[in-house]
Amino acid sequence: MSQTDPIADMLTRIRNGAKAKRRAVDIPASKLKRQIARILLERQYIKHVEEFEDNKQGIIRVFLRYNKDDKSVISGIDRLSRPGLRKYVNSTEAPYMGRRKLGMTIISTSSGVMTNIEAGRKRIGGELICRVW
Repeated sequence: MSQTDPIADMLTRIRNGAKAKRRAVDIPASKLKRQIARILLERQYIKHVEEFEDNKQGIIRVFLRYNKDDKSVISGIDRLSRPGLRKYVNSTEAPYMGRRKLGMTIISTSSGVMTNIEAGRKRIGGELICRVW
């Protein structure tokens, strides 16, 4: 099975798992997906992350976080840039991305994958990956 956008597949698995009240979702691993999962973990959108080796690229198991009312902490997660239409921001626009909906935007920069706030502090821009709220 070929995937045209593996990042969108990751975000869809997390979104669907949260709607179905799943405890964890399994995602095929890559370096970029590991960095996105790391940021979600640091910002407490997910509980924790485990990695498993298989005979291919590996599997990332993301454990979803729910509040006391059994409602997902992740209200929404959207892919911003996609293979057919890349979206970039410069250093002055980066801190303001994702402010309309209280959440964060994940950006791939020349200094690595980071949130829009970190990119604004470091005064660097990059490709918009996704928005989480």
